[in-house]
Amino acid sequence: MTIIWLLVGLGFIVLGADWLVEGASSIARRAGVSEFVIGLTIVGFGTSCPELVVSLTGAMEGNADVAVGNVLGSNIFNVLFILGLTALFCPVSMTADNRKRDIPETLLVTLLFLGFGMVNGLSRLEGAVFLLAFALYIFASFRRGKPSGEESAQSKPRKLGLAILLVLAGLGGLVFGGNLFVDSATDLARMLGVSDKFIAVTVLAGGTSLPELATSLVAALKGRDQLALGNILGSNVFNILLILGSSALITPLSFASVTHVDALVLLLSVTLLLLWAYTGRKERIDRWEGAIMLLLFGAYYYYLFINL
Repeated sequence: MTIIWLLVGLGFIVLGADWLVEGASSIARRAGVSEFVIGLTIVGFGTSCPELVVSLTGAMEGNADVAVGNVLGSNIFNVLFILGLTALFCPVSMTADNRKRDIPETLLVTLLFLGFGMVNGLSRLEGAVFLLAFALYIFASFRRGKPSGEESAQSKPRKLGLAILLVLAGLGGLVFGGNLFVDSATDLARMLGVSDKFIAVTVLAGGTSLPELATSLVAALKGRDQLALGNILGSNVFNILLILGSSALITPLSFASVTHVDALVLLLSVTLLLLWAYTGRKERIDRWEGAIMLLLFGAYYYYLFINL
């Protein structure tokens, strides 16, 4: 039965991702904004809901390690594993705006996170600054997010009511399927005699990023590269500015559990995105670049396992 529930959970994840991509694309075309901005905002926020719940719960229970570790781990997983795997299946296109503005902004937010956190942690005041920066980021994204000519020329979008319903149903499927998948995978791992630490580092760490994984893969395979890239960048910005900002308002956050290796890998992950924008075919993340990201992710997880 555990394997059956595992497959049922996976089915909900795939179906939910498909509905979310279709609904979000239709909303973007009807609203007159780019799919990248919809990925950055609506989809990015929706797929970050598991991280939001985990981090806020940790903060309310006074456990800063959970809030900070969840965001740091999820952001590394998002870029190195999800975007790397997506590019390996289907190269992810980049626009000039992605190269000159969107990726550098994500790098700046990551530097703020590490700069504030690694020195003295995040105070309530810094949490409030993060939330203000988040509001300005969302406002600016919608102000400048016009659809490309290619997006405008696509087939007629679905009716707005149906598109919104697809987005909500898709998010519901992702969250429900993700929880079912993680619970079943955890039970299966324990039946096989795997340690709780191993489960925590693998199944649970990747579990909250399953919505981003499914959504980005489905979006890229459907030719919605900008939605896939926007989903990852948006999720990372949401995780830092909204989730950690909110968590820090509840309780000041300590970074005592964050090692210099963790911080370096997080910084390197976003720096690689900026580097890929100017290497190979500049308008996309190539398969070989995705492979390098996956190798780096594997090396980092190997480091975590041997230091459990």
